Amino acid sequence: MTVPFDGILSLLADHLGQGPEVAPQATKRGRGPKVNISIDYDDPKPTTTHTMAGNTGYSLTSNWFAQRMGQLIVARRVSASQIAVFMYVAGGQKKGTGITSYTQQQITDGLNEEAVKIPDGKKITRPTVNKAVKALCDWGWLESAGYGRIRLNVTLWFNGNSGEQKEVLQGIASDHGNDPEGFPHKIGPRDIPGQQELDFENLPHAREATG
Repeated sequence: MTVPFDGILSLLADHLGQGPEVAPQATKRGRGPKVNISIDYDDPKPTTTHTMAGNTGYSLTSNWFAQRMGQLIVARRVSASQIAVFMYVAGGQKKGTGITSYTQQQITDGLNEEAVKIPDGKKITRPTVNKAVKALCDWGWLESAGYGRIRLNVTLWFNGNSGEQKEVLQGIASDHGNDPEGFPHKIGPRDIPGQQELDFENLPHAREATG
């Protein structure tokens, strides 16, 4: 038994759940009939932004880098001041650029905003910020962008969409002569000799918790 062509279309329409919305229109062109099919369907739910604390938006972070930072902290290959400076700079990048316009004094003042509220609070100094920025540049996490600006390694942390990141990476590659070993591909510090194991049982808070 041969199923008529319009019957096949009806079966297809039923399978797609579009029933009467499928309208076959046969037009005779050349040596055989051709059929135009129009299908009406509902658009998927629109994409929404993430809900984040604060009002400064959010950035995308490499999962590899997040774990790498944890390893470096445990191995004591990075200092608290270096991590603090990097995170403050990373959180202040202008969307779609990978650039911050902070001076080292602004970084210092920004990092000390909570410390100044505490009597005898420990503060970071500008020379310490200067040393941290230099180390982070040596590792390829940051680089100078001229005119007092700092450029982030946008493969590690980026505020913007994939198209914007691609443009930034193209600009960086051009600035560095497309060097496959240069910024932002060179990511240190390298050659970690071995991670220190933390003895959690001997930490003060652990003893208090176990009573």
